[in-house]
Amino acid sequence: MGTLLDFKNVYFRAFENCKPEFLVVLLKAYSIFCAGMIFVAMYAFMYRAITGFRF
Repeated sequence: MGTLLDFKNVYFRAFENCKPEFLVVLLKAYSIFCAGMIFVAMYAFMYRAITGFRF
């Protein structure tokens, strides 16, 4: 659990004192989008691994 807390702290500190504000919102949205894409890729790989990599 400590690594997740460290990641959260680094994430929030990365956007402190950043200007302009719309760029901060855009970067946060992009980071959430990238995390979602990584999750989807991991899910797809695990599904293929469980079902035997049949195409």
